[in-house]
Amino acid sequence: MTVFSTPCCARPDAWRQRLAWLCLALWLALAGGALANDRSTIREATVRAVPQGYAVDADIDIVLNRTLEDALAKGINLYFVLDLEITRPRSWWFDETLVEASRRMRIYYHLLLRRYVVESGYTTRTTQTLPEALALLGQVEGWQVAERGLLKPGQRYDARLRLRLDTAQLPKPLSIGAVGGERWDLATPWHAWTFEAPVLPQASALPPSP
Repeated sequence: MTVFSTPCCARPDAWRQRLAWLCLALWLALAGGALANDRSTIREATVRAVPQGYAVDADIDIVLNRTLEDALAKGINLYFVLDLEITRPRSWWFDETLVEASRRMRIYYHLLLRRYVVESGYTTRTTQTLPEALALLGQVEGWQVAERGLLKPGQRYDARLRLRLDTAQLPKPLSIGAVGGERWDLATPWHAWTFEAPVLPQASALPPSP
């Protein structure tokens, strides 16, 4: 007597395993998106012509972790550095670096005034809330990075920009612990773009000598 049998359905263990893998993949995707939203990033950056040469405007989304927020609340100064590089592409040799500029910025909480203080370039501003202070810190306007004649109008250049926390400026015990520590680490990815140098406005003429 011959007995025939056919599987009527898949094993329950196999379905449970597939469901577990599906849930894991979904969780990883959601976690990755959340981490991406929590990172500081440079939203936009441009190079524009000014009477003295060329300046950079940028919009930076700065996100502090809990450690940095607590440090500010205790009156610790946080120093940031904005790094810029401008290069000229060359097909027959390495790209030529024309600009390597850095701009230092500072944010701290004034315990007596109970206000956040933001120093960027030669400008000092105060706000009542941390989100407002971070918004001010992330607004870069008119940062002059190149003098007249350094860039050729109409020629294509490559630029990249990033913002990083200067851990060397932290109080000594904190700076020692900041080396290799994620709690004190903040740096945006490099924001790269290509632009054509705009035409410079006419330089204002000097008044005649008396």
